[in-house]
Amino acid sequence: MADKDYYEILGVDKKATNDELKSAYRKLAKKYHPDLYTSASEAERKNAEEKFKEINHAYDVLSDADKRAAYDAYGSENGPTPGAGGSGGFGGFGGFGGQGAGGFGFDMDDIFSSIFSGFGGGRAQTRANGPQRGSDIRIGLSLTFEEAAFGTKKTISVKRIEVCADCNGTGAKDGKAYKVCTNCHGTGQVTHTQRTPFGQFSSMGVCPVCKGRGKVITEVCKSCGGQGRVERTREIVVNVPAGIDNGQTITYAGEGNGGRNGGERGSLVVEIAVRPHKIFRRSGSDLQLELPLTIAEAALGCTVMIPTLKNPQELKIPEGTQNGTIFKLKNCGIKKLRGSDNGDLYVKAVVEVPKSLSREQKELLRKLDVAFDVKQFPRKKEYKEKL
Repeated sequence: MADKDYYEILGVDKKATNDELKSAYRKLAKKYHPDLYTSASEAERKNAEEKFKEINHAYDVLSDADKRAAYDAYGSENGPTPGAGGSGGFGGFGGFGGQGAGGFGFDMDDIFSSIFSGFGGGRAQTRANGPQRGSDIRIGLSLTFEEAAFGTKKTISVKRIEVCADCNGTGAKDGKAYKVCTNCHGTGQVTHTQRTPFGQFSSMGVCPVCKGRGKVITEVCKSCGGQGRVERTREIVVNVPAGIDNGQTITYAGEGNGGRNGGERGSLVVEIAVRPHKIFRRSGSDLQLELPLTIAEAALGCTVMIPTLKNPQELKIPEGTQNGTIFKLKNCGIKKLRGSDNGDLYVKAVVEVPKSLSREQKELLRKLDVAFDVKQFPRKKEYKEKL
């Protein structure tokens, strides 16, 4: 790479500082990192790999003060090192780019980030050729109030990634058209060595040629285009249990996206959304219902039929029922998700005051009000006493 302009590769000026070099390097390394091109065409992958190698080599030279000085002077980092035969070498801290005492010309963050993250993407990627579990798929399922209460079966269509059956996930034709990677000799890892003012450091990284697989495909599988995985649409029957509630999930292990390198499938997670009911409100396995009553019905008492999710139930409203009184109908709620019994139905009495009274009705109410005894209104009596 001695005939290439390292400054041009990194897109910086020849007077660029270490911080500017580091910033340019990180941007380009992210842009051309091989892991971003796993689903790209073969030509795009090779181009990205070459770019990535150029960027790493250019930065390795320009971030090293001695190599950079030699490159600036001779066009090659292998030329004579400036100051090697004179007094300007390492004596008196004048070396490391001649920045003088207190400025060594290197960046600690740059050194250790390159040592520990390497050019292969870090520790997680060193296991690229090992089994990797497939990702989960989350899908929403809308249910009516009754479907959630009594349970049901729903068939849903799921798009998921599956291991290619023709190449058994290898990406190679017939699962056999591949060879051992000559760059890493089948290990999937290569050693990256970097010189620093503290000495020479080596770190392991993912092989950029085979991307950690240890094998290179010689002829790709036509069914999956060398990816080893294909997208398929599957019909999945979801068994919705009685009593499931809004926001709860049903998980099917092994029905998610396929894994890599023999890894297990992910899970299918079905997120339940229950549509509201016209008159019932739900609280766990219990139901709540507001029952409108006239003044006469509340005062004289009556018998009403209360709707439930199954059969209507008779409810006796006693005389003098107050607004907000709650009645309980046992076992008329929803089946408990983890049990055999049902919740209860709570009926709240809502006494409704008539509107737009006629003159005759008003007169009758005035006469009735006069006929009442104060003892018949204990709350009003208590209120007046407190005042």
